[in-house]
Amino acid sequence: MKLEKILDKLGSLEKNSFIKIIDNIISKNPKNGKEIEKLLSSSDKGLKSVDNQNISTIFNLTSDEFRKYIECEFQEITSQLDILIDIIIRDGNCIMKQDWFSRLYDTEIKNLKNKIKALNADFENDKSELSDKRKRDYKIYKACLHTAYYNDVENNRDSKVSSDELSIILTLSKQLGLSQEEIKLINYSILPIKKIEIQEVIKGLKNIGVIFYSSKENTIYVADEMVRVLRKIRQKEVAEKFYRRTLKLLREPIINQIAKDHNIDRKLDYSQKIEGIIKEGVSFTNLMLTGIYKTGSTLTESKKTLNELCEKGLEIKNLRGSTLDEKINSLIEHFDSVEKDEKVGISLDGFDKLLTELNQSLPKLNKEIKDQFELQDEYVLKAEFLLAYNIKPRDILDLITKSDLTFFIKENGIRQRGENILNILEHYKDVENLYLENYMNVGYRNLNLLKENGITVKESELGIKFEELTKVIFNGLGFDVDEKFKNQLNTNKDMIDILLNLGNNEVIIVECKTSKERGYNKFSTVSRQLKSYQNLALKNDLRIVKILLVAPEFSDDFVTDCEMDTEMNLSLVTALTLSNIFEAFKISKYQEFPHVLFRDILINEERILKALSK
Repeated sequence: MKLEKILDKLGSLEKNSFIKIIDNIISKNPKNGKEIEKLLSSSDKGLKSVDNQNISTIFNLTSDEFRKYIECEFQEITSQLDILIDIIIRDGNCIMKQDWFSRLYDTEIKNLKNKIKALNADFENDKSELSDKRKRDYKIYKACLHTAYYNDVENNRDSKVSSDELSIILTLSKQLGLSQEEIKLINYSILPIKKIEIQEVIKGLKNIGVIFYSSKENTIYVADEMVRVLRKIRQKEVAEKFYRRTLKLLREPIINQIAKDHNIDRKLDYSQKIEGIIKEGVSFTNLMLTGIYKTGSTLTESKKTLNELCEKGLEIKNLRGSTLDEKINSLIEHFDSVEKDEKVGISLDGFDKLLTELNQSLPKLNKEIKDQFELQDEYVLKAEFLLAYNIKPRDILDLITKSDLTFFIKENGIRQRGENILNILEHYKDVENLYLENYMNVGYRNLNLLKENGITVKESELGIKFEELTKVIFNGLGFDVDEKFKNQLNTNKDMIDILLNLGNNEVIIVECKTSKERGYNKFSTVSRQLKSYQNLALKNDLRIVKILLVAPEFSDDFVTDCEMDTEMNLSLVTALTLSNIFEAFKISKYQEFPHVLFRDILINEERILKALSK
């Protein structure tokens, strides 16, 4: 869930710790200080009186400083911050009830203790699968950490790891190629693990600003923006879902080698080994640099392999960068931008239909998704629910085995040639609803945004498409969109866009206008056109109840000219207003929209929504 949405849900007390920390960062002249100053200039009382959208923007501008502040908190070695952050940054853990978080924390501590016991046994066992080189790496890191932690005792001070020592330890772990999980296991084989009361855990995380806690709802919230900052701290460069998507493109021998290098059981099946690599916190960058290539590959061969992985497997064309490092950074940036993007790729209705049919074809999937993302609800295959956790259609499909995907495709009549997941997404795109969700973009003739949202259309077709979508909306409002009668009335000269037949020779005439420019302002042209339609209807003995002009927006001059017109019963409705009226109507008690509500010159959305809600 986005930071702004979380802040909208909470009271001032629940936001207080976070606001104080950001305020403190601002007071120390952050690198984006000038931009922050502009956002704060209209506020006399500082950050507390700024709206939630601007608070979210300011957090993004101070994210580097916030990251450094959290890194300093890691010096409190007994805080278990690494354990706790690893829980809250997992896909699916951004919204949690307190009791669910408590269970996840208990499970994590229990698993950690078991893994430490197994690791210590491997140290002692000459026949363990750990290679001599890996044992040596572990022992070097363990000895250095032991010295850093206990050297204070010799000087009669409390044991801790200083910032300088921590910096050296982190550099050492990186050079030894240790995963975050390996580091954690060795750390807690030296430091005692004490289970902390969950209320104290929540209070600690809230006080350092990484979570929000609603005591009324008993719920923990972790903002999407915060997750990205915390992942950087834990050196997890990409979200688990993107890591999984990449690993599933690798052959099993390569997965086996990665598993061997990081002490992951190679007897597990292919999918389990992939999940093990992800949970181990193996560095994505290191893996892309050296871990996925044949032994002895040249730099040119490695670049070619990475390009093929991206272009053929991940559908990323023209990966930027000339060096391997640059290409990997471009790949990470791509995943980052996809994660920030709120677009789903298929309509909400299409996503719901996909989930319903997946549940029918693959009854075990609900439990698999619930377990994979550690979700508390019993039934989780609901589009809006999953999107609140930033889980999108592709993320669900990535978790389904190849055999199950093939079965699902055959059972639901989906195209079988080509790439399975892309075929499924195309099948459920639900074009009409996807277009309706982009009604404003069609009205503004915004081809770039339409393309980004998964809609391919020619610019020459946008006017007709806007008219078609407006018909769908009026039809959905319960009107009789009478195409047959309209075609009987229209002449070669006068072509009404939409005719709403109210019966008893009464009609509403609807005209649709798209515009790239902000503020539709061609009143003289459109008024002549509408008067011509009016005369056409009157000649056919029709009573015109209303003429509606639908456009993305109207300039002030256009509205004024409309108010001054005495010849037509004309009202103006923006595309956004019409779309919002349609959404409100769907959940209202009405079977047919009461057209008497179309009584303003510029239709008042708020008044109509209020009337529909009664």
